[in-house]
Amino acid sequence: MPLSSISIVYQDHDLLVVNKPTLLLSVPGRAENNKDSLIQRLNQNGYPDALIVHRLDWETTGLMVLARNAAAHSELSRQFRERLVARTYTALCWGQLAARQGQIELPMRYDPPNKPRQTLDFLQGKTARTYWRKLSTHESHTRVELSPHTGRSHQLRVHLNALGHPILGDPLYAHNDALNAAPRLCLHATTLDFYHPATQQPLRFGCPAEF
Repeated sequence: MPLSSISIVYQDHDLLVVNKPTLLLSVPGRAENNKDSLIQRLNQNGYPDALIVHRLDWETTGLMVLARNAAAHSELSRQFRERLVARTYTALCWGQLAARQGQIELPMRYDPPNKPRQTLDFLQGKTARTYWRKLSTHESHTRVELSPHTGRSHQLRVHLNALGHPILGDPLYAHNDALNAAPRLCLHATTLDFYHPATQQPLRFGCPAEF
């Protein structure tokens, strides 16, 4: 598959920063018809050394960092594991958020009967924390900045839905009105801050949402 849909934001000998398009897996799925992915396209189109460090959902767009050697992969993985990487997302969520900012702390777990959905679980769920800040208010929705403290699968989608403000265009969690309010999931990884794996220089990348 072509690389044209993936924008290379930055590259050097140790890492790549890319802007992932929507409807593209970060890594290949298990099914034979689900092999097309960001890492596969990069590996086959000029970046055979690219290694996945973290993921974005199939529908989510935005910034991802990839390593280009084993040492960089180990160091970047450590930064994610120790929560040294700062990320913000832009989202459009249903309705009007009353406060200007807030924090969501609701434990989550995988929901096997409803794969690939996640669910809230106050007994067996893993800690999940999201900070949010209102950017602008519109007639039927609110534009928000989201900062995940933890990195649970679907965390931002589940947390906003739990508040009664699902992300527009979300096929897994949004009610029909919110689902039909946008042609795609309105969730974009906007900024990414981390330390260069070789030099430890602080790096910051930004990529505005296109919705």
